[in-house]
Amino acid sequence: MFRKMKWLSLMLMSIMMVAAGCSSGGNAESGGAAASPAASSSTESPAQAAADEEVAIKLHTFGNEASYNWKQTIAAFEEKFPNIKVDVVVLSEKGDTQEAIQKLDLAASSNEQMDVIMFSDPAGYAQRVGLGMVAPLDDYIAKDGFKVNEEYKVDTMLDGKYYALPGKFNPWYVLLNKTQLTAAGLEVPTEWTWDDFMSYAKTLTTGDGVSKHYGTYFHGPQNGGWMEFLKLALANQPDNTEFLKADGTSNLDNPLMRKTLELRVQMEKQDKSASPYTDMISQKLHYRNQFFNQAVSMVMIGSWMNTELGGTEQFPLNFEVAVAPIPKNAAADEGGYTMVTTDYVSVANASKHKDAAYQFVRWYTTEGQIAQGKNVPSWNGIDDSQLETIIDTILSGTANPEKVDKQSLLSVLKNAKSSKIIPPVTYQAEIYKVINEEYEKLIFDQQDIDQTIAALQERVQQVIDSNK
Repeated sequence: MFRKMKWLSLMLMSIMMVAAGCSSGGNAESGGAAASPAASSSTESPAQAAADEEVAIKLHTFGNEASYNWKQTIAAFEEKFPNIKVDVVVLSEKGDTQEAIQKLDLAASSNEQMDVIMFSDPAGYAQRVGLGMVAPLDDYIAKDGFKVNEEYKVDTMLDGKYYALPGKFNPWYVLLNKTQLTAAGLEVPTEWTWDDFMSYAKTLTTGDGVSKHYGTYFHGPQNGGWMEFLKLALANQPDNTEFLKADGTSNLDNPLMRKTLELRVQMEKQDKSASPYTDMISQKLHYRNQFFNQAVSMVMIGSWMNTELGGTEQFPLNFEVAVAPIPKNAAADEGGYTMVTTDYVSVANASKHKDAAYQFVRWYTTEGQIAQGKNVPSWNGIDDSQLETIIDTILSGTANPEKVDKQSLLSVLKNAKSSKIIPPVTYQAEIYKVINEEYEKLIFDQQDIDQTIAALQERVQQVIDSNK
């Protein structure tokens, strides 16, 4: 009964939001260029649909054609599996993940045909699993005889089961205006700490008033999304990197949570080296404009930006670009740990063609990533020796690939690694909303850090208790 009530509540909220025309940018993005090294087949599955029976399945996705190359991707799949036809339902032509999830919920409530579903973030994925929208894949995985945590760089387990396989592998990094760094006498870091990052930002900050140039820009949190920007000191650890621990208890008493809040306050309020949060909200600032228009020198963001590093028609590149890893908390810490975003590719629980849907999911998250040619795959079938070829091809789709410090990019990607996965809870979005609200009280000078942490612990515990 509780699940049904929660599902109906979610449906009503989606209907109201779509009817009101609400949408805003999501926190899992990608952009376009091509990559196509050959990959050996590893997706012949016991779950494969019967060769003499044609099946038509539907793929519901937030990714548009420009970002996901669906025509090319589906053509490659149907050439290999001619008995399975795939109809791509793009839920947001502008790639808006919040609009997409609202339309997905509406489609589910209307009992539209659904076979394959793509989610852009762990919270959206976990919540729909909790609502029963997604089918477990464990039986298929067992028949195929592989282990997800060995086959892929991202482990998608939730509550002891697998409901999705991961698509792209987008570790986060720091984009650098190499031209401005050089002018300031700064080297491109191959490893550094948050203290170094703050020092760089202060050095790179110049001017005053409307002409002020900031060292860095943080694109979140906002509207319960882009929560990576409140995990700065948490996310570069091998374990315990989320707001909740693996056992579902609060992690907000972690000293690294306090360190993140202190870092954000110091850079904005004291050093004045980060763009003001109020400007981000009131002026609806975006990291692409801030970086490519040279309003800031450094931006922490996901490596979906690989496809835009050399500039695009919309955002021309008039300077040299380099990439640095996410800073460490201490120089002695092991480097490379970072936030990682992926696409969660699932089989719909309501699908009448689950075998065919799984066949697509497995193919798409392996060979299909190469056929699509947009990102570095989570699939471990791609080794480091192929990475440079992939990056060359991706950069060749940009306007000025010669302005990109490719070696810095390759170094970061080769050394990037995901922390131990802490499966998101089904009420993750509620947690994010609370943390976002309390952070805003802090940054708007309505409470200090001690009060913020106390309020976070109390409110998040209330959310946890109400969902037991």
